[in-house]
Amino acid sequence: MDLNQTISDQVFIVMPAYNEAVNIEQTICEWHRVVEKTGPHSRLIVFNDGSSDNTFAIMQQIKQKYPQFIPITKLNTGHGATCLYSYNYCIEAGIEYVFQTDSDGQTNPEEFWRFWEKRKDYDFIIGTRNKRKDGLFRIITSRILQFIVYVIFGKNIKDANTPFRLMKITKLKPILNLIPLNYFLANVMISLFVVKRSESYLRIPITFQKRKAGVNSINLRRIIVIGYNAIGDFYTIKQNTKELIYGSNSEIR
Repeated sequence: MDLNQTISDQVFIVMPAYNEAVNIEQTICEWHRVVEKTGPHSRLIVFNDGSSDNTFAIMQQIKQKYPQFIPITKLNTGHGATCLYSYNYCIEAGIEYVFQTDSDGQTNPEEFWRFWEKRKDYDFIIGTRNKRKDGLFRIITSRILQFIVYVIFGKNIKDANTPFRLMKITKLKPILNLIPLNYFLANVMISLFVVKRSESYLRIPITFQKRKAGVNSINLRRIIVIGYNAIGDFYTIKQNTKELIYGSNSEIR
């Protein structure tokens, strides 16, 4: 692991957070160690998505303990929209890399280094969750999304929504232009467009643990709603982006 990075190698590690008061301090502590090792110009940024608990209050209280941590709060728009918000924040900041993960403590910070070491070789490095321990409903949701993406776009993309991805900002920016603002399955669409546009990418297996604390928001009713909404939204995006990606005489098959 090369810790002698130049400013051009700076990374912003971004996380959406919603009602994560029980997890947020430990998560920030663990990931701040990673940020420190990547260099003084890197940052850990947690975007509080309008939590109804004291998530943001905790973030503010501990800010002084972690000099490379930036707490940000915003109105509630959902996980995908908050990811988009964080990516655009990074674009405005003019950094080179963004790494996205979640704030619930289910991912392993030490696995970041396998991604960081390959940053010069690929523009997108996306995790694939193996031996998942996050519950049956979330696994079912991922499988449903994989099936819908395959039926509509013709690409079999395993675990397209993985919250563990290192992306080069200059390559991510044009993809974001294809995704509607506040879109709720932002990472799924990024994974799809990376494949469809033949971007330079790598998939790396990662571990995914049970939530350390807090409540899993996914249930059977939520799965049905996500699947139903995804079908309509995917078809809309397919029609709206067909010419942008492939030209006026091409079709997404």
